[in-house]
Amino acid sequence: MNPSVPPALDNPNKKRGGLPARRAILLATTIISLGAAALVVAPGLNLQGGYPAALAQNLTEQAHKVAAPTGFADIVEKVKPAVISVRVRVDGGQQTTGLGENDVPPGLREFFRRFGMPDMPNGQGAPNGQGMPQNHGHNIITGQGSGFFISADGYAVTNNHVVEKAESVQVTTDDGKTHTAKVIGTDPRTDLALIKVENGPFPYVKLSDRSPRIGDWVLAVGNPFGLGGTVTAGIVSARGRDIGASAYDDFIQIDAPVNKGNSGGPTFDTDGNVIGVNTAIFSPSGGSVGIAFAIPAETVTSVISQLKEHGSVTRGWIGVQIQPVTQDIADSLGLKKAEGALVAEPQAGSPAKQAGIEAGDVITAVDGKQVKDARDLAKRIGALAPKTSVKLTVLHKGSEKTVALTLGELPNTKEARADAATPDNADTADLAKLGLTLAPAARVSGAGGQGVVVTGIDSSGVAADHGFSTGDVILEVAGKSVSTPADVRNSITSARTDGKRTVLLRVKSGDNTRFVALPVGNG
Repeated sequence: MNPSVPPALDNPNKKRGGLPARRAILLATTIISLGAAALVVAPGLNLQGGYPAALAQNLTEQAHKVAAPTGFADIVEKVKPAVISVRVRVDGGQQTTGLGENDVPPGLREFFRRFGMPDMPNGQGAPNGQGMPQNHGHNIITGQGSGFFISADGYAVTNNHVVEKAESVQVTTDDGKTHTAKVIGTDPRTDLALIKVENGPFPYVKLSDRSPRIGDWVLAVGNPFGLGGTVTAGIVSARGRDIGASAYDDFIQIDAPVNKGNSGGPTFDTDGNVIGVNTAIFSPSGGSVGIAFAIPAETVTSVISQLKEHGSVTRGWIGVQIQPVTQDIADSLGLKKAEGALVAEPQAGSPAKQAGIEAGDVITAVDGKQVKDARDLAKRIGALAPKTSVKLTVLHKGSEKTVALTLGELPNTKEARADAATPDNADTADLAKLGLTLAPAARVSGAGGQGVVVTGIDSSGVAADHGFSTGDVILEVAGKSVSTPADVRNSITSARTDGKRTVLLRVKSGDNTRFVALPVGNG
């Protein structure tokens, strides 16, 4: 052997020795395990494409393995055929030049802000963005809304403001057919209307007999922007909302998107019952921002039954101007809780006046059931029929008494009218701490002979913060009639001496009378 040659190269033709048996077995096991793992992770792996397993999966197949979320398709399929689109034609009167929104009187703008109202002239607010049809001598306005059948013979519910003053009403059913409808009756106070379509039978839905809970799922179906059969979903956001539409406000607030044209359409629960009728939205922009209001099914049931039977709605009436009892007013009257309805003024000849109810009384119960606030009292009395006998629990000058009376019928227009006070140059007295300048009503032209007239307001004073305006007439202070500024000043001083933080003033503003709790301090 040549010692200069390395052992490994000693004989190139000689075979190398094999791996030790244990090492060979371990290596083979590792290779087999890796191969099996590759088959498990990506059995469909395209080795020729060279893509990693995570990118080569069929995601649709993976999604099929996931439990599908619960949807509303089955409910919608059942109830949508009962929902209709309502289209009306209204004679807008003598044709004039085009109007914009700013040309509409402020008092009417609120109606145009409600969805489903007739389109603004010259296309402003029109769902198709086009101008209104012109008819030479008259402006024919078209409007649209929604509704739903409540019986197979064609009775349907919609909003009063959709069909009010309509010359003609047409409805389009879910199958695309158009029918002529007749207005059976309307109720402006709740904004409900009942219409009738002939040539039935029609599919219909049921009004719910239970109130929804906050957080319950709801579906709104209607005709937004002329897009009939539109379905949106949301939840009940709140109940008992007062939006200032009338004394009978008791709206359900929902966040299901509703828009112009949804007005009069139904809001369903997940059982397919109608829990409310969509009537208004809150929106700075005019479109849905997730705040919509529906008339509760309980109210709809009561009103529609009267419209079907009589064509109109009658309500009980006691004849008082009322207002809520605020905490300040409760403190002034010595009440433990800010509950009940404060009587600002009983109307002449009304059941309340005849029964001896006076301004400053607080009505706390009707037939033994507690009255939460002024709106609650209006709802309770309005739900009763005229000529119904009731017993009112009344707090009168610190003492509780029961007054029995028979309800009258709520008139369609205000009966109690009074001349508004008009300030004039006269002797005045300045109550600087309250920011009021006063004069005897008897010395101010048009103010009548009772009370003290507000002839000046300090905009930074306490009175201005509590809603006083020039021309208001102060009739009473702390339950005592006043006729001069000195009477007002003396009553306030007396209240301070007695350690009261607030004093209750009975104030007349135009046609309305109210109580104001004015902070006076202790000094």
